[in-house]
Amino acid sequence: MSTALSEDIAVLARARRTGLGRQIGVTLALVVGILGMLVLSLSKGDFAIPFTDVIRTLLGSGDAGNHFIVIELRLPRAITGLCVGLALGLAGALFQSLLRNPLASPDMIGVTQGAGVGAVVAAVGFGVSGFALSASALFGALATSTLIYLLAWRRGVAGYRLILIGIGVAGASASVISYLLTSSEVTVAQEALVWLTGSLNGSSLEAFYPLLIALLVLFPLTMIAVRPLSALQMGDDTAAGLGVPVERSRRFLLLCAVGLTGVAVAAAGPVSFVAFVCGPVARQLVPGKGAALVQASLIGALLMLVADFAAQHLLWSTQFPVGVVTSLIGAPYLLYLLARANRIGKGG
Repeated sequence: MSTALSEDIAVLARARRTGLGRQIGVTLALVVGILGMLVLSLSKGDFAIPFTDVIRTLLGSGDAGNHFIVIELRLPRAITGLCVGLALGLAGALFQSLLRNPLASPDMIGVTQGAGVGAVVAAVGFGVSGFALSASALFGALATSTLIYLLAWRRGVAGYRLILIGIGVAGASASVISYLLTSSEVTVAQEALVWLTGSLNGSSLEAFYPLLIALLVLFPLTMIAVRPLSALQMGDDTAAGLGVPVERSRRFLLLCAVGLTGVAVAAAGPVSFVAFVCGPVARQLVPGKGAALVQASLIGALLMLVADFAAQHLLWSTQFPVGVVTSLIGAPYLLYLLARANRIGKGG
């Protein structure tokens, strides 16, 4: 008996070491990919700059011309896309893990659409722009998520009920946005449409700093809030039996996820499908590691950098908003997921 027990313990230890090694390897690979895409984004453009000169400029030893191009023109867009991807990847994985459904990402259940309503109302109705527009988008996300939560409340919040209500609110939000755009001036409507597609055009260091500050607050809060997530994924009754304050923990996690979504949308508009695809991909890369939140966040950053690079340099001679490319990536995945769910008779 003791020999068999020792063998079982040894097998579990090896499996744990293998899983940890894979987790570290995937994380390092994603970090290297992000750094590589960041340098490539700063190097490529109308005026190409060698990689070595880009690195020297980032380290503070480049010449004045390279400093202007890299630091003033290209870096704000690249780091904004990186941070937006981090926030959306983490928010999407949180929603999906908390509600135990791969369709439960913020762009599927109305949170990003609510942010869009807030921004469009502010732009069309009051003519605001810049930081005020971003604040309006964040307020819209918070207000919409609160409405969805209240409508889904029935002595608790069930995942499927929240998702269905969120889809309904998303449809209503899209109708409101369409009405506002059709009743506004052509120039305002065109600018709003570009923003609603999801765009990093016009990114600046001044607009980046509020995003950075928000993420420096939200990321630590989220890492604290996720401690009971494993128990919540087992079901409310099991989590309560383990001593987890279910509704309080769920509300805290949802608030963190909504905050991450809101600040990301405020910075770049409602970029489609980034939050949707990162969680499932991360769980495939690191199986058996629960929500894989760190990996999902890094995948979001890498996806945003790749998509924005493609939107600027690889799609014909026209620069597209980054949301166009992420939609080209995410829409086929959504169709695949729906077909798979229909085939196996499950929701994901």
